[in-house]
Amino acid sequence: MHCSLSGVIALFALITSPAHAQGAATASSSKPASPTTVARNQQARAGLPMSDARDLEETRRGFIAAPADSKILDGKGAVVWDMARYDFLTQGRSYDSIHPSLQHQAEANMGFGLYEVVPGRIYQVRGFDLSNISFIKGDSGWIVFDPLTTRETAAAALALVTEKLGKRPVLAVVYSHSHADHFGGVRGVIDEADVKSGKVAVIAPAGFMDHAASEYVYAGAAMNRRLQYQYGTFLARSAQGHVDQAIGKAVAVGTITLIAPTRIIEGAGDELTIDGIRMVFQNTPGTEAPAEMNTWFPQFKAFWAAENITGTIHNIYTLRGALVRDALYWSKQINEALYRFGGEAEVMFASHNWPRWGNARIQEVMRAQRDAYAHLNNWVLHLANQGVTVNEIHNVYRQPKSLQQQWAAHSYHGSEEHNSRAVINRYLGYWDGNPATLIPLSPRDTAPLYVSMMGGAGKILEKAGELHGHGEDLQAMELLNKLVYAEPDNIAAKQLLADVFEQIGYQKESSSVRNAFLAAALDLRSGMPSAPAPAVGGDILRSLTAEQLLDLAAIQLDSERAEGQRFTLNLVIPDIGEKFVVELSNATLTHIKGMQAGSPDATLTVNRGDLLPLLAGMVPMETLIESGKARLDGDGAVLARLRGLLVSFKPDFEIMPGTRASAH
Repeated sequence: MHCSLSGVIALFALITSPAHAQGAATASSSKPASPTTVARNQQARAGLPMSDARDLEETRRGFIAAPADSKILDGKGAVVWDMARYDFLTQGRSYDSIHPSLQHQAEANMGFGLYEVVPGRIYQVRGFDLSNISFIKGDSGWIVFDPLTTRETAAAALALVTEKLGKRPVLAVVYSHSHADHFGGVRGVIDEADVKSGKVAVIAPAGFMDHAASEYVYAGAAMNRRLQYQYGTFLARSAQGHVDQAIGKAVAVGTITLIAPTRIIEGAGDELTIDGIRMVFQNTPGTEAPAEMNTWFPQFKAFWAAENITGTIHNIYTLRGALVRDALYWSKQINEALYRFGGEAEVMFASHNWPRWGNARIQEVMRAQRDAYAHLNNWVLHLANQGVTVNEIHNVYRQPKSLQQQWAAHSYHGSEEHNSRAVINRYLGYWDGNPATLIPLSPRDTAPLYVSMMGGAGKILEKAGELHGHGEDLQAMELLNKLVYAEPDNIAAKQLLADVFEQIGYQKESSSVRNAFLAAALDLRSGMPSAPAPAVGGDILRSLTAEQLLDLAAIQLDSERAEGQRFTLNLVIPDIGEKFVVELSNATLTHIKGMQAGSPDATLTVNRGDLLPLLAGMVPMETLIESGKARLDGDGAVLARLRGLLVSFKPDFEIMPGTRASAH
């Protein structure tokens, strides 16, 4: 097992490397919108509330200043963020290759700089990262909410605030939830020594440390590869490539950091007063994140909606992969916020997108999003109870027209198609009830049969080309996908499927779905881009529990090579008072916490900080023993055998057949 431990913190580790965040593709590989795409996007425009410009007005309200340079640099002078890459969205033109609703969102997300939210008290820096960083002015210092993804962008945001509003100390940092774009920049605004001394408080919801990395551990490499599609990390920033990420422009490059919280918010109505600022918290675990909380500021009549209410309907199922979320529970948590705080709120701001002002406007948006999530859950299940299946619902489910006429109810991060399938999957699973789909053949096994029965590649290409020419791209996709799986080296098939994917992507309102189709088209045309191993910061690795590390090792075990091997290892971690029995049997690695085997093959005693490098092979066992940092009693070969059976996962597998870069 190599030292990268690539299963860890998959979501942001890969896309925050420069080659990915800057977009490696060139627009020249793209093709223009087809006449059908142009017509469909024009038709979509006719059904949108284009006369409602309040979103765009709200994005400009409170603007104070932008930095002199659109680029943010790291300590070595490398560009970690450049908002100017999206300047094509500021030219006042409509693009045929962008769904008009998505272009509306993409233009709204062009805010860049320092903004005043509550006069003299609450400020935001927007457009420095996927998320926003918020500054609440106390009696003597700042309380910072959600310090972005990376240390570099957070430091640049604090520097802009200091330049325009004066130097003040940061007295507290609040993590609204357990996703890396809401804590990763913490070392850009505070020093850990000040946290340890008690000078600075770090506040987070219950379960934060359990979930800050664990959501991404077990399927990390797979998530890394899939997020390249969802986030369009290799797409050019252009009207025919990456235009937006719904909740922000994109994820910034840089170093992800983490400082553990010093204060955990446990209850639904916990309160804190720091530096004269009273905060009332609403814990909402299991909404957008496993650990998340909203915050009410009574003295300002300001409601912080975290990532529960933003400028888009979010993912119930996220395309990179994650546990399916609960749309009904999410709706109920918005409803609770509406009735607890919405009656008084005069401003609502969040960790993404832009604020809303005025009580009527706030309640309108809260109700729109509450009802969008509730309708998604309830109407999908209504239809499922009438026999509509997981393989049909995305072609059947539609929002009511009243929601379609509200920008806040549109799905730019999620989509009605994949979210509706997620609801059925949550309640009924992936099976549609037809035995033929219960244990289907793999696509590579079925494809040759279909191609043969359809008369071969020539006839498929001819028919698919005809369908594509008439704008019937979904039908063309069905045929070409079979052909590409059957003949992954068929260049004509891959090129035509890329053309089909591209036009479908141009027609999609959801940035995630658009990116997925355009990224697949890029792979088919140019081959899968090479991706370096994710660079994971030490803060994130240290946040993993010993049990999570053992869980990850069990997933990384090569079952075929482990066949016939057995051992029992007692693991003792004295600095944190934990102990485990680790057992290899039946080609499976298991462990149990808090127990020890009576007659183990070996006993390993090592502190928590040395366990990771030891398992990862970064440090030889002998070195730790000689330095007194570890002790191994019994069969000294047990640990070496274990390490030899662990595989390092890399996000370098094909999604579309025949797209490995080496094949081109």
